[in-house]
Amino acid sequence: MTLTELRYIVTLAQEQHFGRAAERCHVSQPTLSVGVKKLEDELGVLIFERSKSAVRLTPVGEGIVAQAQKVLEQAQGIRELAQAGKNQLAAPLKVGAIYTVGPYLFPHLIPQLHKVAPDMPLYIEENFTHVLRDKLRTGELDAIIIALPFHEADVLTKPLYDEPFYVLMPAGHPWSELQSIDAGLLNDKSLLLLGEGHCFRDQVLEACPTTRKADEQRHTTIESSSLETIRHMVASGLGISVLPLSAVDSHHYAPGVIDIRPLTPPVPFRTVAIAWRASFPRPNAIEVLADSIRLCSVGRPPQAVAKP
Repeated sequence: MTLTELRYIVTLAQEQHFGRAAERCHVSQPTLSVGVKKLEDELGVLIFERSKSAVRLTPVGEGIVAQAQKVLEQAQGIRELAQAGKNQLAAPLKVGAIYTVGPYLFPHLIPQLHKVAPDMPLYIEENFTHVLRDKLRTGELDAIIIALPFHEADVLTKPLYDEPFYVLMPAGHPWSELQSIDAGLLNDKSLLLLGEGHCFRDQVLEACPTTRKADEQRHTTIESSSLETIRHMVASGLGISVLPLSAVDSHHYAPGVIDIRPLTPPVPFRTVAIAWRASFPRPNAIEVLADSIRLCSVGRPPQAVAKP
């Protein structure tokens, strides 16, 4: 029994004429007749009563044709589902981002993505790298935006942009007179950092060697859960901090409250990347997401920043 044979008997039941049914099915009349007879032989019943003047359904044939019609409709439904599945940009995408990327990227990413993929809304989550890693592995997230290095079996990564670090200080701070800040100076002041678990904390400590290991406790007594909270504490005069470029201008303070200065070359930076499972069935969606992130990012292409 094939879908073609079912289509033959449904069409013949509608036309009640072998010639017209064959024409609608785009086959010859003998081909249609053979197909109908083959199905009747397989089922062991007559579906049609044939005479020289007419073709009529038998009582059992009425039920068979009715069921065949349902099967053909369901088969068409399967084709439509498959066709919809070919459009990888026509379903929501579950995207996670680390805390120090999401708040500064998503306000720019969402409008950009809506232009190129209006039928692909984002489910968004912000979390620590290790939590996003676990959710990516279990399929709770389709893609995550993290900072390199990031290694996970059966997961692909693509660098998106490099983001240099800047020093944040209260307005009027003595360093405001400098054009750039040497990382070595940071060991002499109270450095406000994110708490344990934030990869950006580790990257800042890595960029400022004199704050590492034994010195870390002496010079990083103040910690916070978010970059925005750190910004507020800096504005109040509590200390200085280091921000990624995307967070530099993302605030509502009036001029004269906080000052920003670049670090002296070689400028420390982080590489922001996208990661997704190698088996994820919508690679086009990942590509469009990655392209949109690059377009709306304030960072630089990965190759544009010289590695220290």
